[in-house]
Formats: sequence, C-alpha cells, structure tokens
Amino acid sequence: MKQYETVIGLEVHVELATKTKIFCGCSTEFGGAPNTHTCPVCTGMPGSLPVLNKKVVEFALKAGLAANCQINQYCKFDRKNYFYPDNPQNYQISQLYLPICHDGWVEIETSAGKKKIRIHEMHMEEDAGKLIHDEWEDSSLVDYNRSGVPLIEIVSEPDMRSAEEVIAYLEKLRCMMQYLGVSDCKLQEGSMRADVNLSVHEAGTDKFGIRTEMKNLNSFKAISRAIEGERERQIELLEEGKPVIQETRRWDDNKEYSYAMRSKEDAKDYRYFPDPDLPPVHISDEWLEELRKSQPELREAKRARYQEEYGLSDYDAGILTESRHLAGLFEDTVKLYGNAKKAANWFMGEVLRLAKEKAIDLEQISFEPKHLADLLLMVEKGQVSPQNAKKVFEKVFDEDIDPVSYVEEHGLKIVEDTGLLAETVNRILDANPGPLSELLGGKDKVMGFFVGQIMKEMKGKANPASVREALTEEIKHRS
Repeated sequence: MKQYETVIGLEVHVELATKTKIFCGCSTEFGGAPNTHTCPVCTGMPGSLPVLNKKVVEFALKAGLAANCQINQYCKFDRKNYFYPDNPQNYQISQLYLPICHDGWVEIETSAGKKKIRIHEMHMEEDAGKLIHDEWEDSSLVDYNRSGVPLIEIVSEPDMRSAEEVIAYLEKLRCMMQYLGVSDCKLQEGSMRADVNLSVHEAGTDKFGIRTEMKNLNSFKAISRAIEGERERQIELLEEGKPVIQETRRWDDNKEYSYAMRSKEDAKDYRYFPDPDLPPVHISDEWLEELRKSQPELREAKRARYQEEYGLSDYDAGILTESRHLAGLFEDTVKLYGNAKKAANWFMGEVLRLAKEKAIDLEQISFEPKHLADLLLMVEKGQVSPQNAKKVFEKVFDEDIDPVSYVEEHGLKIVEDTGLLAETVNRILDANPGPLSELLGGKDKVMGFFVGQIMKEMKGKANPASVREALTEEIKHRS
C-alpha cells in the first residue's frame, strides 16, 4: 500500500487588542449591538479617508520581533479587491508587496521533539464585517462592527506535517501574542482564526501535491479534525486516480465534512495595487530599538527562570507559564509569601482544581495575590489547619475575601487550648475501644484514625502536630 506525506501551511489571523480600529476611531470592543461601532470610514462611505492607528504598527512590530522576523522599516498598504457583502468598500486594505515583517520562525515541541516552523511573512490588514444567515427568513444580515478591526496575518511556510504540529504551532503563537499583550487570541470570539492549506503526496517524492484551503475553523479541535478529514479525502481521490482540485473548502465541524466553496484565488485575482489614500510607513531605528528593549519576558524564558530561580520542576514551570495571567498571579504571590515551592503547590493543586471545577478560563481568575499569600502564611504559622485553609481559599477564589478576617469571624483559627485538647483526646479514645486496643497492641497505623477523629471533633481548629503529641502522651499513660 502506498504511503503518503501531508504538507501543511497556515494563514493565521490575529485581531490586535487596540481600543480603536486600524483606520478610524471606532471601538473594537467585542459584543456590541450590530452596527453600533461604525462610522463612514469602516463602512466604506465615498469620500471617507483612512488614518493609520500607530498602536497597530507597534503591536505588529512586537509580534514580528518575538517571532524572529526581519522588519521592513519602509512598508506600504495595498488594496485587495473583492466583492462581498461583508466588505463594504469592495476592497480590503492589506499588505502584499512590502509587508511589515518577513522571514521569521518559531520553535515548536511535539512528541517527535523540537522543530522550527518558518514564517514567510506577517502583515497588517483590516478585518471584514460579519454575515449572519437567517435560515427561517431565508435572508442574510450584515454587521459591520468588526469591519476595520486591526489584524495581523501570519503566513507560515509549508513546514508542518501533522495535526499535532499544527496545534503546537497555533498554541505557540497564541501564547506568544497573549504574553506580548497584543491580542487575547480568543478563538470562540474570532480574535484568532486559522486557514489551513493542505496537500498530500506519495512519500519519497519531492513534488508537493495540489493544495486546498480550509476555512471556518474556530477551535483547535475543529482544526485537528479538519486536517485529518481533508487528508483522508485527498488520499482517497489519489487512490481512485482522481485529481485533487485547488479550491477553498468550508469545514462543517458538526458533520465532520468539508465542502467546496469556490476555486482558490491567486494574488492576480485580487488585482492588488498600492492604496493611494495611505502614505508609506517609515519605522525609525530608534523606535524599533525602543520596542526591542521593551519586549516582555516570553514563556520559554520565564519557564527556564522558574526552574533556576525557584527550583521548580520542568513540568510545574510549564504549567504555571501556560498563561501570562496565571504566571503573574504566581509571581506576585511568591514576592509576598516568599516560599516559591509551597506557592507553586497551591497553584498546581487548589488554583487549577477550582478553575477546572468551576469551568473558569485561567485569564478570568481574579483573586488578589496578597490574599493567597496571607492564607499561606497563616498555615505556615499554625494559625489555620491545611484542611480549613482549602475551604477558606475557595472563598478567596470565588469572592476575593480577606482570609485573615474570614478566619477570625468564622472561628477557624487554631486554638492552643491544652485542656480542651486533652479532654477531646480522652473522649475520642473512650468512644472507640476496638481501635484503642489495636493501638495499645502495637498497630501504629490506627494512630491516623484517631488523629482524624480528633481533628474532626475540634472542627479543624487544632494543630495536627499538637493533636498527635497529646495523643501519644495519653497512649503512654494507658499502656
């Protein structure tokens, strides 16, 4: 049976987190009422003129520098002409001839090891509007709120060979953009979208097959399924001696099937020409150097630092740095608490557990690091038991309460009352003659049972070490 190799390249669109659009002052906020974030510029009214948002250029440069790209310090905008209802001007302002960034790379890691994925170019452009299809009314409506929202399009070389590599590449880009602060990369809101260019050819040959482009991919799971589905479809055609047609296909994730939309366009089909309303962009050496120096610590560097500075394992450091927001909470907690390993244990345990249980995105975790640090210090000082501390932390996680006040108000502070402890120890021993005789007979494992019962009786307000000490003394007396 013939063996086939898959060749994949991606076009990734990332919406930039500017407050206003690329060529006008309209809001980029997601979720507004249809057509409320619009003006003559972003709805393509005759006579309106675009003015470039400097923040868009800054964000594009930050992304390009992080992706090891060459920077075109002299770049231009071009008009990409096509006619579609969500494109009010009948052209899109983009960059073809002189994109702002080119010839970069990012490194991914999969089960097969590390690999560099080359980036052909990264260019600035405006987003189109959004069509809403009403099947009941048999009509389509258009919302221009998204029209003019700034994008960078990241075009890779055809360097990926599997769905695993594609997902690793997308996760790398998403993490990088979030760390840079240039985009939230929320796939569910469309602020990160990927078009997949895929072809297959017989293994051992150098010539690539005919590629197709798949659109409508808004989750990593959908992208992975689409790649596998399109790969199988093309192999089936080749096995039957049929040609693969170069075309754009739309993936239906519910049916797990792609269908043809239109023949694949080439650059000539869009009749690109320089935009006459926008002057060229000149990026000075001073500005570029300033941005280079202000780049934040990215995940790889932070992960290595956590291992060296905090003594964390590679696994723990990897989990804690997956999200810039989570890493920030962790670092601020460590600064206030001091013990990085114990803080990491709480983040790896309680913080991530509660986030998963409550189905909260890591970016939405909102407790004050001081509150967790105060709680950990109380545990360390023996002022609250670890069991009660976990209950208190759930309130911190949900409502960001002050744990010190909460422990006091709810009587959760450990009470060092030796008289009360001795009385409780004797009462529990007398109430459990069977386990007591086993303990007196030398079965030390039963000790844990009694410690648990005493802690339960005292509602976690006793120090476990004090409980064990008092229990040991009483057993000596009864032996």
